[in-house]
Amino acid sequence: MSSLLKKGAQGEEVLQLQKLLVEHGFPVSLDGIFGVETYNAVRAFQSQNLDQHGEPLRVDGQVGPLTWWSLTHPKPVIDRPVAINYQEMPPEEAGGSGIGRAALSAAISELKAGAGEVGGNNQGPWVCKYLAPAGLGAGNPWCASFVSWCFLQAAGGEKEKMPFSYSASARDLLKKFQKKGWAKSPSDRYIPQPGDLVFWWRVKADNWQGHVGLVHQLKYGMLYTIEGNKSPRVQGFSYVFSRMEKLLGFGHVSC
Repeated sequence: MSSLLKKGAQGEEVLQLQKLLVEHGFPVSLDGIFGVETYNAVRAFQSQNLDQHGEPLRVDGQVGPLTWWSLTHPKPVIDRPVAINYQEMPPEEAGGSGIGRAALSAAISELKAGAGEVGGNNQGPWVCKYLAPAGLGAGNPWCASFVSWCFLQAAGGEKEKMPFSYSASARDLLKKFQKKGWAKSPSDRYIPQPGDLVFWWRVKADNWQGHVGLVHQLKYGMLYTIEGNKSPRVQGFSYVFSRMEKLLGFGHVSC
């Protein structure tokens, strides 16, 4: 790419950009014109991907070197030192409901097994396993499907025994928890427990895009989570609990 691509641009580079967006699951018209449709698709892509340093892309609808790199390379694997062992269940005194802890145990098993994308963005047998119960195939974002799959395992593999219906959408999961009275907003000053869901917004706080993971534990002022589709694999992440950006809240299954 020779220059910054933004709304109003036209030509071969825009057409190449549109083809890359389609390959990543963001359908746009292949007309070589950077219009509103392409602009919105770029923002959606930026909200779900990282640059080569493992940092979230800036959601501005413009395609500079960092966004172009992300479009043309697999998601970077993020390895950061932490003070806990993600491969071990947190102690009982850390709390958590029975089914929440069982779901977390399923997530830890997937982490140990090296679960994640194979062969490209949102591709491979692991991703298909998480998406299949939602009636979706490879190529779709899989963070919410991963969380749903973990609770499906906690319910013995029977959908009708899950505490909430299987979903491939983080925002949809949040709505389900809100309806059941299980959602905790940031203003509630809730202390998250192992097996809780943690929700973030993408792009804007009031739109349809979101991200979800499972709480491993809160310790040393850090929130430790296990998430799918933030990097190409099921992985543990840590956040300063008092400074979590884009936080929508938590979900605690109380049954």
